[in-house]
Amino acid sequence: MMFNTLLELYQHSIHAYSSNKCFSMYGGEALTYRDFADRVDSLIETFVASGLSHGDKIALLSNNMPNWGAAYFAAAISGMVIVPILPDFSGAEIDRIILHSEAKALVASDKLYTKVSKEVIAQLQVVIRSMNLGVISSHSDAPRGTIRDPKEEDLAAIIYTSGTTSRPKGVMLSHKNLCSELAMVSILQPVYQNDVFLSILPLSHTYECSLGMLLPFMWGASVIYLDKAPTAAVLLPILKEVRPTIMLSVPLIIEKIYKNKILRQLSANRLMRWLYRKEWGRKWLHRIAGKKLMKLFGGRIRFFGIGGAKLDGTVERFLFEGKFPYAIGYGLTETAPVLAGVNPSMVRHQSTGPMLEGVQARLDNVNPQSGEGEIVVKGPNVMIGYYKDPEATADSFTSDGWFRTKDLGLFDQDGYLYIKGRLSNMILGPSGENIYPEEIENVLNSHALVNDSLVREDNMGKLVAIVYFNREELERKYKTMKEELGIRMENIKHELLAYVNSKVNRFSKISTVIEQKDEFEKTPTHKIKRFLYNKKQK
Repeated sequence: MMFNTLLELYQHSIHAYSSNKCFSMYGGEALTYRDFADRVDSLIETFVASGLSHGDKIALLSNNMPNWGAAYFAAAISGMVIVPILPDFSGAEIDRIILHSEAKALVASDKLYTKVSKEVIAQLQVVIRSMNLGVISSHSDAPRGTIRDPKEEDLAAIIYTSGTTSRPKGVMLSHKNLCSELAMVSILQPVYQNDVFLSILPLSHTYECSLGMLLPFMWGASVIYLDKAPTAAVLLPILKEVRPTIMLSVPLIIEKIYKNKILRQLSANRLMRWLYRKEWGRKWLHRIAGKKLMKLFGGRIRFFGIGGAKLDGTVERFLFEGKFPYAIGYGLTETAPVLAGVNPSMVRHQSTGPMLEGVQARLDNVNPQSGEGEIVVKGPNVMIGYYKDPEATADSFTSDGWFRTKDLGLFDQDGYLYIKGRLSNMILGPSGENIYPEEIENVLNSHALVNDSLVREDNMGKLVAIVYFNREELERKYKTMKEELGIRMENIKHELLAYVNSKVNRFSKISTVIEQKDEFEKTPTHKIKRFLYNKKQK
C-alpha cells in the first residue's frame, strides 16, 4: 500500500479496521480505530475553535499514550504541522523549540507541562492536557480557524534533533517523506492486523513514531503503551502477559539484559566458563539461553528491531546463535528515519543490511585503502531541510543534491552496509589510518565491569579511554568494601586495557584508561555529549 498523505492513510485505516484494537495503555484504556477517530475529531474541533488553521504549528510534549497519536493525527490530517518534543529536553530547550517553531498550541502531559515557562505559555493560543484532551488555558479571541486537506509536498512534522555537538535543529518532514518511508519499510517487514506492538521508546523519537505508531496504524495492528520506564523489573511481567509480536528497541536495552542476566548465567561456575570458551559449547549455551529469552518475551515475538546506535558485536553474536528474531536498521531523523535494514531472516553480523527499496546510496571521499567513505543518499524519505536554517540545510546536501549522512561506512559485494562511525568523531592515526572511537567503545562497553565509555586522543596523539565503571558489578564481583576498590582500581584498569587491546587492530589500541566518576552527560536520545569531553587528556 502506498499513500500520498497521512490523511489518505488515516482515512483508509479508520474505515478498514474500525473495530480492531488500535492504541492501548497497559492496564488502562483500550481504543478501537473507531474510538480513536472520535478522539481525533474532537481534538480537531478544539484546535479550530481556538483559531488554529492549516499551516499552524502544534507542539506535542507528552509521554506515550493513545492521545499522543490523537494529537499527531489531528494536526497532520488537518494540514497543520506537528512538533513532537523529546521529554528529556531541559525546560530552556523546550521553550526555545516552542518559540523557534512558532507553535501556536501545545498538547502536554501534566508532568512535562511544568517544564514550560509561564512566559512561553502566555504566548500560546491554546494549551491542551494530553491525558483527557481538556483545555488547560486559552489566550486567544481569534476567529474560528480553517483547515484543508494536506498535499504530499506539504510539511507534516518538524522534529528537533538532540545533537551531540550543537543546539537542536528542526528537521522538516513532508507527508511524502513519511508515507514513502512506511511503504518502503512494509516491503522489508510485513505487518499484519493481528500483530501486537509493545512500545518502550518515546514516541517523540522518529524511530518509534514512524515504525512504532504510523506503521502499525497503517496495517490495522494494535500498540500497547506503558506508563512507567521500561526497566527489567517493569518489563518482565508485562512481556509475559502482553506477549508482543513486534518490538522496537535501542541497543542499550538488549545489551543490559545480556550483561546483567544472560552473561552472568553463562559464567556462573567453572564448567559453564569452560564450555563457553569452546565454540561448540558457546553455541550450545547460546541456543539454550535464546530459547529462555524467547520465553521471557512471551513466546510470540517475530520481529525485535534494533536501531539508534551500533549494537555490541558480542551481544549480536548471542542473538544470532540463540536464534532470537532480531533485526538491525540504520537511519536518521532527517530520513524519516530508516535508510537501510533487514528482517530477521536477512541478518549479517554487524551490518545494517542493504538500503531500502527506493533509496539510492553512494560513498563520497572514499579511503582507497579501506574502501570506507561518507554515506550520501537520495530517496523520497529525505527531509525538506532544517526549519529556518538555510545554512545547515545547504551543508547537509552535496552540490548534486544528495543528502550527507555524515556517517562513514562501506558496502560489501551484496550491498550490505557496515557503519564505521561518525565523520566528526573519526581520528586520523599517525600513518593516516582511520580510527573510529565508536568501534573501540563497543569493545569497552562489552566488558562486564563497564557501563559506558568514550575514546579520544591525548596531547601526544595516543588513544585514551574514559570509562564509567559499573560499581555495582565491581562490588559484586570482588565482594569488597568501597574503600578497597580504590586500591584494586589500578589493576582493574590494566585488565581492561589488556582486554580491549587484544580485540582491536594495532592502530586502535588504547594507551590509558581514565575513570569517569560520574555518569556521562547525554542527549535526550542517550548519546554522550562528546563536545563536553573534547578537552584532550594529558
